[in-house]
Amino acid sequence: MNHFAATGPVRRLTVAVFARLELALLAVTAAALTAGGVAWVVGANSLANLFWGLGTVFAIVPAVGWVLAALRRGHAGVDLIAVLALGGTLAVREYLAGALIALMLATGRTLEAAAQRRASHDLRALLEHAPRTARRLTDAGVCTVPLAEVAVGDLLVVGPGEVVPVDGRVESAVAVLDESVLTGEPLHVERAQDEAVRSGVVNAGGAFDLRATATEQDSTYAGIVRLARQAGAESAPVVRLADRYAAWFLSLSLVVAGLAWLLSGSAVRAVAVLVVATPCPLLLAAPVAIVSGLSRASRLGVVIRDGGALENLGRARTLLLDKTGTLTGGCPGVLDVAAAPGWKPAQVLRLAAALDQYSPHVLAHAIVDAARERGLELSVPSDVTEEPGRGASGIVDGHRVSIGRVDTADAVPSWARAADNRALLDGAAVAWLTVDEHLTGAILLRDPIRTDAPRTLRHLRTAGIERIMMLTGDRAEPAHEVAAVLGLDGVRAELSAADKVAAVRAGRDQAVTVMVGDGVNDAPALAAADVGVAMGARGSTASSEAADIVLTTDRVDRLADAVGIAARARHIAVQSALGGMLMSLAAMAAAAVGLLPPAAGALLQEGIDVAVILNALRALRVDQATGPALTPTAEALIHRFAAEHDDLQDVLEAVRAAADRLSDTPGREALTAVEETHRLLTERLLPHEYAEEHQLYPALAPALGGPEATATMSRAHTEIERLSRRVATHLQLAHARGGLDADQLDDLRSCLYGLHTVLRLHFSQEEENYFSLAP
Repeated sequence: MNHFAATGPVRRLTVAVFARLELALLAVTAAALTAGGVAWVVGANSLANLFWGLGTVFAIVPAVGWVLAALRRGHAGVDLIAVLALGGTLAVREYLAGALIALMLATGRTLEAAAQRRASHDLRALLEHAPRTARRLTDAGVCTVPLAEVAVGDLLVVGPGEVVPVDGRVESAVAVLDESVLTGEPLHVERAQDEAVRSGVVNAGGAFDLRATATEQDSTYAGIVRLARQAGAESAPVVRLADRYAAWFLSLSLVVAGLAWLLSGSAVRAVAVLVVATPCPLLLAAPVAIVSGLSRASRLGVVIRDGGALENLGRARTLLLDKTGTLTGGCPGVLDVAAAPGWKPAQVLRLAAALDQYSPHVLAHAIVDAARERGLELSVPSDVTEEPGRGASGIVDGHRVSIGRVDTADAVPSWARAADNRALLDGAAVAWLTVDEHLTGAILLRDPIRTDAPRTLRHLRTAGIERIMMLTGDRAEPAHEVAAVLGLDGVRAELSAADKVAAVRAGRDQAVTVMVGDGVNDAPALAAADVGVAMGARGSTASSEAADIVLTTDRVDRLADAVGIAARARHIAVQSALGGMLMSLAAMAAAAVGLLPPAAGALLQEGIDVAVILNALRALRVDQATGPALTPTAEALIHRFAAEHDDLQDVLEAVRAAADRLSDTPGREALTAVEETHRLLTERLLPHEYAEEHQLYPALAPALGGPEATATMSRAHTEIERLSRRVATHLQLAHARGGLDADQLDDLRSCLYGLHTVLRLHFSQEEENYFSLAP
């Protein structure tokens, strides 16, 4: 769990000191046992007892400290039984038994310490992101002042790329801001004059003036830091699985040892009982299973900070997810491209990307990436200028080109109105392209759902997660759409950092709760959760510092793998611990009636340890829970066809554009668009679908359990081919009749719209079900 109250150099020094102590204990106890064994072999029994006794004494001192620390926290764990057994062996001079127990204790503590030294839980990243100074505008000019000196009413200047230092209101005409650090929303937002701006957001446009409405301590970002501290401090420390079982095992061991001494009058029998009652299955088997689970998870790019986090993850029943960067990609992508009559979507995208090559805007990067993914050759623009909040303009291929915002309130053509309506329905942003002052195209952009998200959520439910909800600072409309597509159990949108913490606390009251996020605003919620999971590949350092688990690869499906690994490791740990304790109970009974002296009991306990440790090591075994095993051929085919999907996006856009053209102007121009679409279908799309059917699907069948796993997708191939043939038949009739008849229009339009819908759904299903299998 997270302990923000113990941060900084003192905590790191404390962790280092204890790490060295545990390693020293392991080294000394192992050396003492080995040296005593050598002395015993050569007949120096007194020297052997001396070495074993020194090893026992060396172990008992730190063990007493661990017991006292546990008692101060209000519980007695496995270490108390170990201390009693170590003291008992010294009292009755069973030094070999004491040395064996000392080595068991040292090994168990070292295993646990190795798991706990993953990382520190501090606020360093949050504090590093916070500005230290502000630029204040006075009659004498602009001067830099410490942030603590900023007062309400001061006029500040925020330059490009700077973090807004305090809460305030925009004094300039407009401010273009990147608010993703607070809301998770990847698209830049504009704040007009007199609109409120929160501290911590980044200026993504030109410099603007800000009128402070709060001091540093009263501003939003400082509140997030305080909230993270409080949430971490409130988190209860994890009670080790071993300690939970030790509560009753300790009592039972003491009762049996006391009865053996009382009824027989022999203290040796009581010590023998304590020796075999030494909870080695708890000291060793449970940590071995947990550390094995940590090792398995780390191989998949899942760094789990300690065994307690793994145990809690295996018991989790509620999952709370941030939207942006967790369920979605975290940055906008091109959803669709609309073109004016006489233009092709690929032409629109190429011109827009050519101009946007020099723009730092997040939407510009998405447009350029989309063009390059489709293999479009981008010209070098000239005379490029950019107006923050409006867009860029310049000369491309001898034409004056602009990309960005336009006033769609004026009279616009029907295709543009359709694109605007589609953007509104899809919750997308629109970048309008004008060429020589004529509206030419529209590019719709939206943060897409991650292709691995649906599979991940299904696997999480299979692994035992019963309730999945989304918590996001984003707007309600896109949040509800994502939740509907993924089948979430609930969604809460437009949440502040404090709202997320409250939702996490409410979840913890009902079940063990996992929170997944990637932004600075998620850090307090991650700290407050039973298990905080950070998307560390592209997420903020602050969220990674606050989390118990960090996904180091940009694959959210690794979370489902981690839950499965955690549940399995915990099951094996419990199985090993209970099995070992049952065998220890049988040995305790034999020791109580005098059948098992202390030294023999210690050796028997070693045998029990070996058995339970071997069982615990099963947690290292690779199983099919982490997904089907792909052959190199299948993996290569997945990458090939995934790339082809990117290349075929212009074909999907051409199908939709041809259907739109039939609705607008069903004449010769529309027929030409349909003919071009049919050519693209015949030359590019249908060969792709044929290759998938006869190459990709057979290669995937063994990993997916047989050809039946791809049967539904094969049916989609059949439907795509049927609709394509129907379009071809309409074209044959049109050529025979000298043009499209009125009775053809409705059916041809339906074919094209239906084909576009089937293709988009089919592509999405393949990307989700098949392409997400390969790294």
